[in-house]
Amino acid sequence: MQQLTGRAAAVTGAGGGIGRALALRLAAEGMRLALADIDADALAETGALVAGTGAEVVTRVTDVGDEESVAAFADLAFAELGAVHLLCNNAGVYMGGRVWTRPAADFEWTLRVNLWGILHGVRAFVPRMIEQDTEGHIVNTCSVAGLFVGPGAAPYTVSKWAAFAATLTLAQELALEGAKLGVSALCPGGVTTRIHQSERVRPAALATEPGEDSAFMNEMIAATVANGIPPREVADRVVDAVRAGRFLVLTHPAYEPGLAEQAEALAAGRLPRMPDFEWTR
Repeated sequence: MQQLTGRAAAVTGAGGGIGRALALRLAAEGMRLALADIDADALAETGALVAGTGAEVVTRVTDVGDEESVAAFADLAFAELGAVHLLCNNAGVYMGGRVWTRPAADFEWTLRVNLWGILHGVRAFVPRMIEQDTEGHIVNTCSVAGLFVGPGAAPYTVSKWAAFAATLTLAQELALEGAKLGVSALCPGGVTTRIHQSERVRPAALATEPGEDSAFMNEMIAATVANGIPPREVADRVVDAVRAGRFLVLTHPAYEPGLAEQAEALAAGRLPRMPDFEWTR
């Protein structure tokens, strides 16, 4: 999708981090914006920042894990903006821990946001985007954890591999249908966001007691975030990918040879090595 100016975009998880950077970058491109986040104060702040650039913007507090909430956000976006040409399913949360020690609620929460947030977004927006019969694009934030498995972050990793599978499936199905919509899987590594503070938006009904394994991994992800790249660099890569029609969007140069190494190991029936390259720029 080459032309962004004058077109409309919807972004979830827009209250901070990559979502806020995307909103500001797309506003700078001359797009009209519909923004969503579960954190009302953070969303209002992003909305004010975008409005300050002169861009048209509407916002709605949205729980991406709730189908009706996402449908209401889509209704607002199409009603106020007239169309949606770019959809960024960006909302995400983090939870660490071993696959056999963390309670089911940890997996339910991460899957609810990281997978179902994408599925709800696709189901609410894509049929109408197809009906528009115009050029468009969908960007799903999947994480490098959706490509490489490291130990100790089972709830997050499982949800992100599922998110990548959903994104690849969407891309193949739209291509088969001959739709005018492109798809990108955004797989960032360390980025200076608040993902290590995801518990602040966790529903009380899915709260769990922290364990030694999850606490250790939360410290690890906090260190990764602190040494990460700025969210604006990720937003720049997304805009470039949308224009180029690129499916896989990576943020760190070590990932490309890492993917080749992993594929070689799997093709040979070997267990891929732990991705220490994941934390390098």
